[in-house]
Amino acid sequence: MKTKKIFFNLFLLFLALVTVVPFVWMLLSSFATNQEIVRVDGGLFPTPSTFQNYVDVQEKFNFMRMFFNSLFISVAITAITIYSSALVGFVFAKFRFKGRNLLFGVVLSTMMLPWAVTIIPKYEMMMDFGWLDSYKALIIPAMVSGFGIFMFRQSISQISDEMLEAARVDGASDFFIFHKIILPMSRNTIASLAIFQFLWSWEDFLWPFLVINDEKKQLISVGLRMFNGQYGTDYGGLFAATSISIIPVIIVYIIFQKQFIAGVATGSGK
Repeated sequence: MKTKKIFFNLFLLFLALVTVVPFVWMLLSSFATNQEIVRVDGGLFPTPSTFQNYVDVQEKFNFMRMFFNSLFISVAITAITIYSSALVGFVFAKFRFKGRNLLFGVVLSTMMLPWAVTIIPKYEMMMDFGWLDSYKALIIPAMVSGFGIFMFRQSISQISDEMLEAARVDGASDFFIFHKIILPMSRNTIASLAIFQFLWSWEDFLWPFLVINDEKKQLISVGLRMFNGQYGTDYGGLFAATSISIIPVIIVYIIFQKQFIAGVATGSGK
């Protein structure tokens, strides 16, 4: 039994190294010159080391503007998606009405469609509404998440009906129950969806690339392609910009990791 545990821990260590080493290499390479990065016989630690890549990031494109654009869009989409998913999940979990299972099946079916299938219809809708080159084209199509609704529906179903009925007997409305009972008891689900949704919004490239043409409104995921020139790629600048751009994702995970791990543990236990 002890031998199995040792091999299991070694296997986990191997997976951790496979996951972390590329990020470590990228971070160290962000302090190297392009000549050092492309050297075949180059080592892990750059020689010489330089901060010039970080200094030059803003000169390549409006990095800070795109960074804060991405931060605003990702936070807005995440907050709206969490609230809408919790509200719809509450309805599917605790309300009985005709066609409920059919509607929930339709929600689940949206998770089975490849995202690329919906690009053309969504783009035509944005064009018809006159929303191209605006933040509405980024936020509104992402306001509702089938995955989020599914998560909250499963989580809220575990909450006792007797507790909600007791609240109704005391005069609480459904909106009061939702805000004061359901949401506080769904902290783990909120944390999990916050991590996933923020990551998906932050790293989304194709949709912002299609609907946003104004550089002042563009996101950092699209802005990073500015380092790819006609005759070469500024790897040092690209690695420096990418290292900065992953900071918000790390911060979001640190904020919600306790609830996220607790939710995973609870789900595995059930």
